Amino acid sequence: MVLLATVVLFTGCAGLPAGYNSSGNYVVRKGDTLYSIAFRYGLDFKSLARVNRIGPPYTIYAKQVLRLRGSASASTEKDRGPSTSSKQPARSIKNPPVPDTPKGPVVGWRWPLKGGVIEKFGAGNPPNKGIDISAERGSRVVATADGVVVYAGGNLRGYGKLVIIKHNENFLSAYGNNEKLLVSEGDSVKAGKAIARVGRSAANVDMLHFEVRRNGKPVNPLVYLPK
Repeated sequence: MVLLATVVLFTGCAGLPAGYNSSGNYVVRKGDTLYSIAFRYGLDFKSLARVNRIGPPYTIYAKQVLRLRGSASASTEKDRGPSTSSKQPARSIKNPPVPDTPKGPVVGWRWPLKGGVIEKFGAGNPPNKGIDISAERGSRVVATADGVVVYAGGNLRGYGKLVIIKHNENFLSAYGNNEKLLVSEGDSVKAGKAIARVGRSAANVDMLHFEVRRNGKPVNPLVYLPK
C-alpha cells in the first residue's frame, strides 16, 4: 500500500525548487506518494525508501520529514520501516494497496497515443525530460505497457494532471498535461488501457507530455517505443 501525501518544501537557496533547503529535507503533505516525491527530484524510489528506512509497501505520512540527500544511489542498509526521526501523526492517510509489478524486462512498449513528436527528449532550456506528442484535446491516452498506477494527481508543478505507472522495479512511465484522469492510484493496467484525456498546455498547445524513467533518471522514450 502506498501512502498518499503531499510534500511541502522548505524555502531555501535561490535556484532550488520551492521548499527544498540546504539540509536536503522534504515534508510530506496530503497528495504525495513516495513515487511522486522521487519523480520530482529525479531519484530512484527504492533508494529514497532505503535512505529513509521505509520498507514496502512504502507507506508515508502527512508531515513526515524525508531525507533527499543520500538518495542518489541505493543504501546498503536493510529496510527497517519508517524512519524514527520523522514525526508521524496519529492518523495517516492511506492509499489502496499497490499490486506487485511483473519481474524481468518491460515488454510490449506501445505509444501512449497517435500523434507527431513536437519536442524531442533533451530539447530546450531547461532540457525536456521526455517528449511532447501533439494530439487533439480530449484524445485518449493509454498505458504504454502493463503496470500499476503509483501516482494520479496534480501536485507536481509543471506537469498538470499527471499519471505515473510503475512497470517493474526499474522502469516508470509518466503522462502529463492531461485534462482528465481515468485511473486511480493502486490500479493495475494493461498496455493499451485508457488512463487519461489529453489537455491543453499553458502555451495553448494540445499535447501530451510523456516520460520514461529508468532507476529514477529520465531516458529517451524513443529508444523504447516502436518505430
